[in-house]
Amino acid sequence: MKSIIDKTKEFVQETLANAEGGHDCFHTLRVYNNALLIAKDEPVDIFIVSLGALLHDIADSKFHNGDETIGPKVAREFLFKLNVDSVVIEHVVKIIENVSFKGGNEKQGFKSPELDVIQDADRLDAIGAIGIARCFNYGGFKNRALYNPEIKPNLNMSKEAYKASTAPTINHFYEKLLLLKDRMNTKTGKRIAENRHNFMQLYLKQFYSEWEGKN
Repeated sequence: MKSIIDKTKEFVQETLANAEGGHDCFHTLRVYNNALLIAKDEPVDIFIVSLGALLHDIADSKFHNGDETIGPKVAREFLFKLNVDSVVIEHVVKIIENVSFKGGNEKQGFKSPELDVIQDADRLDAIGAIGIARCFNYGGFKNRALYNPEIKPNLNMSKEAYKASTAPTINHFYEKLLLLKDRMNTKTGKRIAENRHNFMQLYLKQFYSEWEGKN
């Protein structure tokens, strides 16, 4: 008989089968694996961490006209059908509602050790080599320019402005990706983030060098 975790993995793979490449089931599974790694050193409920990680992007608002209620609703209905305890369901829903970056100036309305782990796991997948690939993949999906020296990054955007931004992809490094290292919650998350952050800085140095025709 399949476990609840196995059924959740199958649900995620089916639901995100045709998702944008940076937010597909492979992203979800990477976040799940990152979360399990981080959770080894944290006082957390591994069942909640597993479900929260697997369902954190089940209906990302970016692909649902900005509607942030769909993901929590889908997760709640799915877990209810599996007869998951109501306390667990509500905790997972709160994680989904609070895990995303939302521009960096948005205050988080809920905290828990499980959310800390999943948030770090999700943010790790937004930086480093995979983070760079995901960033440009989404930029291409939205038909954004790679870079425009005349359009400067905006570090003081509201949540609404952040979500509505059409700025070049390189700007996103400064508006989100390079900020994540200092916003990690756990020791393991911080350690891994340091290496991935350094890789992004090297990438940007090379990018500007090539853009300016220096090599």
